[in-house]
Amino acid sequence: MSSAPRPGQTRRQEVIDILCEAFARDEVELEEFERRVEVAHRAATAADLDALLAGISTKGQVPAPAGRPGSPHAADGARVGRPGAHGEVRERETIAGVMGGAGRRGRWTPARKITAIGIMGGVELDFREALFAPGVTEFHAFAFWGGIEILAPPDIRVECSGMGIMGGFDHQEEVSDEPANASTILRVTGLAVMGGVEVKVRYPGETGRDVRRRLKEERRDRRLRAGGPEEGV
Repeated sequence: MSSAPRPGQTRRQEVIDILCEAFARDEVELEEFERRVEVAHRAATAADLDALLAGISTKGQVPAPAGRPGSPHAADGARVGRPGAHGEVRERETIAGVMGGAGRRGRWTPARKITAIGIMGGVELDFREALFAPGVTEFHAFAFWGGIEILAPPDIRVECSGMGIMGGFDHQEEVSDEPANASTILRVTGLAVMGGVEVKVRYPGETGRDVRRRLKEERRDRRLRAGGPEEGV
């Protein structure tokens, strides 16, 4: 019977995070990335996990998903203040939902360059209360048999340019206000393959139902101002 130690879930997730970082930097091709992630989920020993990092230049660095305690970036996230203060905004961040989910919401500080990966899983990023760095925040999305949803606030400018292959890459402006801070830009690019990327501009706290109700009321008010009948009359 083998006496090799079984890997803990924390180490398993760390290895998957490192693979996601390598994939985002084009160190690993898609097919090889998928193979290694699948093996990582089934690995029976710590040695099997470590072998998956062969050929990856960043294998000593463990990226942190959403504030996992004890990760090397957890302290970084805790000390980030308002954007632009003392250069404390991180340069890069990778957020991955691989056979699972990942997300950010509430009051958080996005990195200047973000890569989101959804492979047979999902990523949900709510930027509506985020503290953006001045200028352009670059966001690259990759969805493969998965989905990525981005909620942006109405007071910044959103630029969206992506491609959907047997999938969708959609940008929905669900507010009528012009951006109050046009110098702050969220620039979204990427690719959706048999999956979807959705970029929605909403007011903070709004749900999909809230948006539908508000848009209906706005249409009714416009008709009333124009002298037309109310809806349903």
